[in-house]
Amino acid sequence: MTAVYPGSFDPVHNGHVDIAKRASKLFDRLIIAVYESPPKNVLFSTEERVDMFTQALIGVPNIEVVSFSGLVAPELVQNYKSNFIVRGLRAGLDFETEFEMTLMWRNLHPQVDVVCLMSALENQFIYSSRIKEVAKLGGNVTSLVPKNVATQIENKLSIGNKKKRR
Repeated sequence: MTAVYPGSFDPVHNGHVDIAKRASKLFDRLIIAVYESPPKNVLFSTEERVDMFTQALIGVPNIEVVSFSGLVAPELVQNYKSNFIVRGLRAGLDFETEFEMTLMWRNLHPQVDVVCLMSALENQFIYSSRIKEVAKLGGNVTSLVPKNVATQIENKLSIGNKKKRR
């Protein structure tokens, strides 16, 4: 069986990696689908986000990281011949948001099932938007993201800061 794990992943963090690795044990194949045009401002390009997630999952053979545009259901799941969407849940508002999204996906593609995995306790507070905010303000986010991502964040923000100083 194949499942898809869609998201903007800007940037990918330890919670995303944990969900992906755990989901890869439940399915024969996991497609991590990086949304090309998320409805929010992104720090990293689609290619950078795909590459960061790919690098963070080296050694997990049944995971493929791809980019996508359009609808998750029915387009993305049908493209990969899957009826399963993987999502991670943290404490708080995630349940409501994911519940609403699941109902919409089921409305668009009744055969789809959403498999929600609870985030590990140490990842409950990690949000990509918060990571970007803290990093932009000079905070240390290295314990929240894979090493390759921490380097990318540092490089991206140092380049941005150099441009602002000019």
